[in-house]
Amino acid sequence: MRRITEAIQQSIDAKKQILSDENILKNIDRAAKMIEKSLRNGGKIHFCGNGGSAADAQHLAAELSGRFYFDRPPLNAEALHCNTSYLTAVGNDYGYEHIFARLLRGTGKKGDVLVGISTSGNSKNIIEAYKVCQELGIDIISMTGATGGKMKNYGGILLNVPSSDTPRIQECHIMIGHIICELVETAMFERK
Repeated sequence: MRRITEAIQQSIDAKKQILSDENILKNIDRAAKMIEKSLRNGGKIHFCGNGGSAADAQHLAAELSGRFYFDRPPLNAEALHCNTSYLTAVGNDYGYEHIFARLLRGTGKKGDVLVGISTSGNSKNIIEAYKVCQELGIDIISMTGATGGKMKNYGGILLNVPSSDTPRIQECHIMIGHIICELVETAMFERK
């Protein structure tokens, strides 16, 4: 029982730190506005991550492309890792660090947004995708842990959860992602 209550309290504490950090709160709002602007201008929202962060990327893309709180038209959002044939071919032929960059080069365009999710902020395949973003004019949102890792060096909006504990970071990432999805959906559509 003790470990259960400790884990829950650690999750609450991480969220309280976000709640009291004006910079993170402003960046959540900025991220939602960046995504809304892209979608209103015909852009696409790309998501990427590895492991649990890949699951979060796919989850958040589905919230936008499917629905969140209410029925409305689908939004153009997709996780870059969903085609396993592509992933295994490119990983084998070019290297795992190129799996997101290569697909983004084929499907991304100026005015799109890439949401990179990494608890360490050091995922090489996301950093390679960020290099493509800089070439093509794709905006970047980074969801990381406390330090921001190397991903913070590529500009865009940094949503760095104030924790170094992977499960707590991931719990905060999905909370932040859900808030962004709600803000985007509410800004773009009238609830019926």
